[in-house]
Amino acid sequence: MSERPVVGITMGDAAGVGPEIIIKSLAHASVHDLCRPLVIGDAGRLGEAAHRLESPLEVRAITRPDEARFDPGTVDCIDLGLIPADLAWGEVSPIAGDAAYQYIARTVELTRAGELDAICTAPLNKAALHAGGHIFPGHTELLAHLTGIDEVSMMLVTPKMKVIHVTTHMGLLDAIARIEPGLVQRTIERAHATLTRAGIERPRIAVCGINPHAGENGLFGHGEEEEKIVPAINILRARGWDVEGPLPADTLFFRAGRGDFDCVVAMYHDQGHGPVKVMGLEAGVNVTVGLPVIRTSVDHGTAFDIAGQGLADERSMLEALRQAVELATRYADTA
Repeated sequence: MSERPVVGITMGDAAGVGPEIIIKSLAHASVHDLCRPLVIGDAGRLGEAAHRLESPLEVRAITRPDEARFDPGTVDCIDLGLIPADLAWGEVSPIAGDAAYQYIARTVELTRAGELDAICTAPLNKAALHAGGHIFPGHTELLAHLTGIDEVSMMLVTPKMKVIHVTTHMGLLDAIARIEPGLVQRTIERAHATLTRAGIERPRIAVCGINPHAGENGLFGHGEEEEKIVPAINILRARGWDVEGPLPADTLFFRAGRGDFDCVVAMYHDQGHGPVKVMGLEAGVNVTVGLPVIRTSVDHGTAFDIAGQGLADERSMLEALRQAVELATRYADTA
C-alpha cells in the first residue's frame, strides 16, 4: 500500500461515548500520521461532542469520500443526518439504534466500492439496535449479514495475547450445543490465516477445553472435549500445524500471557473475554476475522453512565485504529 490507508470510522450509538472517543482520538497527530480517517455518522453530534470537550477540532460535513481533506485539525464526516439535536446522552434510543445500523450499512457500501481500506467501529448498544428494528446480537453478526458472509469469528487482540472465539453472543447451554468439530476447525483456520498474514510464519495456537480441567479424562462433563474438539485438532496437526489442546482454560491464559502461544481459541464468550478484560479495557481491540474487509473495534461498550461527560478513555480506539492500519497494509501486501 503506497499511501496511508483510508479508515472508515463508524460513530456507533450517538447516545454513548462513540462521538467523544472519536473526537479525542482524532485530536492525536499520530492518527493522521498512520491513516486518512473518515467518520461515517452525524456531523452535528460530533460537533456537540467536540463542544463539550472544548476541542479545537472542526467537524466538516461531507457526502462522499472524495470530498474529504484529511487535514489534521479537521474531522471529515460523511453526514447521514439521522440524530436530532435534542437526543439525550446516556439513554437507550431507537433513533440512535437505527442510526448505528445505518452508519455500518453505509460503511459497507463504501468498502465494497473500494473507497475505504478498513473499518474501525465505535460501540453500539444492543438494546437500542433492537429497539431500532435491527435484531442482531452485535457488530460481528451485523457485519457478516451485510457482507453476505455465513460465518466469521471474533478475535480479541491485546499487547500480550490474542483470543479467538468459537462461539460468542449466545447462552452457555446454546454455545455448548453449537460447538462441533467442523466449527472448531474453521475457527482455528481463521486464526491461523490471520496470524500468518500478520507475519507469524508458524503460529502457536492453543485450544481451550469446555469443562473444568478440560474434562480431566472424563472426570468432568460428558466427553465434550473428545467429541467436539479433539477431532479438529487432530486434522490440523496432521497438516503440520502447531495446535495444542484441549487445555484447561484456568492455566492456559496465564501461559498465553507470558508468551507461550500466539493465539488462544476460546470455546465461548466469557471464557475468552474475561481474561482479556482483566488486562484492561483500554488495551483490547476487537477484530472480526473472516470478513472481506478489515474491521477492528474498541473492546468496550457505549458506557451510558458517563456518556456526554467528557470522561471516556480513547486509548482502545487509538489501538483499534492502529490495528486497522496494520492489518489493512498487510492484507494489501498479500492480496
